[in-house]
Amino acid sequence: MRLLAQSQDADSLRADLALPMLDLLKADTYVSFTWNNESRRFERVKALNQSVENLRAWDEYYRHIDPLTFPMMERRHPTLATQILCQSDLARTEFFNDFLAKDRMHWGVNVYVFAEGLCTADMRIWRQRSRGNFDASELEALRLVEPAFASAMERLSWTQKPVAQPVRQEHLVDLLRRKTSLSMREAQVASLVLMGCPDKQIAKEMGVGFPTVRFHMSNAFKKLHVENRTQLAARIQGLCVDTAEVH
Repeated sequence: MRLLAQSQDADSLRADLALPMLDLLKADTYVSFTWNNESRRFERVKALNQSVENLRAWDEYYRHIDPLTFPMMERRHPTLATQILCQSDLARTEFFNDFLAKDRMHWGVNVYVFAEGLCTADMRIWRQRSRGNFDASELEALRLVEPAFASAMERLSWTQKPVAQPVRQEHLVDLLRRKTSLSMREAQVASLVLMGCPDKQIAKEMGVGFPTVRFHMSNAFKKLHVENRTQLAARIQGLCVDTAEVH
């Protein structure tokens, strides 16, 4: 939890989580990818106890016949491999015999985390056959880690956006000031919401406290007649489209 709260780099975080997660779940193999929604590909792999050759083989071939990854991703919460496919059926697949078995991966559990409805990253954790399948208490432990992992990946993904963004934000704040009754601070908060910035990051960017962010956001909700962040972002996006001033 300390790693998740304090990390300043998404790739380093996913690498640093390998040993703690294997220890927590009494497992043997750890793999973590980020998800590129535009290319529809998993990228930036971090792994422990899985061969480079096997990772390359997954990306080049086995991902096309992988019966587990995408069904587990669709569930949006920690999932055992055996919840997707019973072990006897999995053991008869090419994916198991020619890919998983090479690194002695027999029992698996995956978790995929999301921000704004899009997958950001995952953790894929496997055990050797002799250890037995993950039990309910171990699955619950992963569920406890999941929200902090999701929050960390959302925070670090936002901080890694292009440096040109502040210029666009200034333009957007100016637009909101001209087209709505929002104050300067309310417009700043609203513009950062549209950019996908979480509340704590908004506070950091504006140099104010978390309660102040919530105060200005609440005022923005009232003035723009919306009830939540999603509606606020949609309302601002609508203004941008109507005026054709933000591209």
